[in-house]
Amino acid sequence: MGEERTTQSILVVGGGMSGTTAAIEAAEAGYDVILVEKNPYLGGRVAQLHQYFPKLCPPQCGLEINFKRMKQSPNVRFFTMSEVESISGQAGNFEVTIKTRPRYVNENCTICGKCGEVCELMIDNPFDYGMSKIKAAYLPHDLAFPARFVLAPEIIGTEDAKRCFEACAYNAIDLAMQAKMFTLNVGAIVWAAGWEPYDASKIEYYNFNQCSNVITNVMMERLAAHSGPTGGKILRPSDGKPVQSIAFVQCAGSRDENHLPYCSDICCMASLKQATYLRTQNPDSKATIFFIDIRAMDRLEDFYVKVKEDPNVTFIKSKIASITQDPESGNVILEGEDTMSAEKIRVEADLAVLATGMVPSTAKAKVPAAVAYDAYGFIPSDSAVPGIISVGTGKRPSDVSACVQSGTAAALKAIQIIARR
Repeated sequence: MGEERTTQSILVVGGGMSGTTAAIEAAEAGYDVILVEKNPYLGGRVAQLHQYFPKLCPPQCGLEINFKRMKQSPNVRFFTMSEVESISGQAGNFEVTIKTRPRYVNENCTICGKCGEVCELMIDNPFDYGMSKIKAAYLPHDLAFPARFVLAPEIIGTEDAKRCFEACAYNAIDLAMQAKMFTLNVGAIVWAAGWEPYDASKIEYYNFNQCSNVITNVMMERLAAHSGPTGGKILRPSDGKPVQSIAFVQCAGSRDENHLPYCSDICCMASLKQATYLRTQNPDSKATIFFIDIRAMDRLEDFYVKVKEDPNVTFIKSKIASITQDPESGNVILEGEDTMSAEKIRVEADLAVLATGMVPSTAKAKVPAAVAYDAYGFIPSDSAVPGIISVGTGKRPSDVSACVQSGTAAALKAIQIIARR
């Protein structure tokens, strides 16, 4: 082999469903795995969901199993609040530099919550997509893994920080904690950095920033979640009124050459699922789904048929042209054309939900290596840089079950890269 050396470990970048699956499968096959995640917790965007489709079970079902397997495996190490700074080398022998941001809370944390009680500063809650406020000393969410508080950097050097330090009886607050850099040698890299929701404010004709009662599909998940900003009650953001009617706008920016030219695959099913949130919570409510096409193939078609049979759910084939908000009632007004009848339509609802698409994280945060991207920022091929494997929504828009399958496949590919050398 000359100077070539094979390192028998695997780096997984991203702790969502694809990443945790890849890490666990490789670890349980006997390989050392290091997982890095930029958030203070594992679980990715799946942790922010209210329910999975089509079974409509909470995401904790799958995540809890993954976290339990991770705890039981001696072959997995994970670092939260961490990102890859650089990659050099080749398959079998990569050198990777990782940067870990300070959490200001160490492993002594018992999540007693005393720091949060004495903290006064409130910040936007990123877990609720800014729809709620949290203390600057916080647990990321109720079932966060690792179960440990975080101090927002805004309070460092303030009286709030001192109060948090003095309130902790377990010496868990470390105000002197600094960012750290460390280097790893790994044989293969699984890139599972996930996705971002498309920025709805870019779709000018939907007036997302101007209309308080226009939200996105990811915000709707938090609105329906029991741990969300309204305790699971679907209430209108402008006035807290219980929502009686929702207009779901499909392909909000998607299949549009001015925004996202591609279909994100999961948006139709997400809106169908969210219609059931409203209908289950309020039997008298009404949902209208404005669509170009409905993507509900194979096993998912039964779910679509079930939702369509509900007389209080209306499907209108239309690309909505504009959304405005009545200043007096707070109702949103949607205008467009029914493409089946060629008639103009004007619909009023309590709330509009934009089905915004998936943008790969790699569209902005590039892999620090010479990997190949498609026109939209996805990494569709594993062969651009041997040894770096794209997975899940980094390859293409995917639902949760497809991400699990992709994570398992990535673990096998990573093992093969090491084993063949």
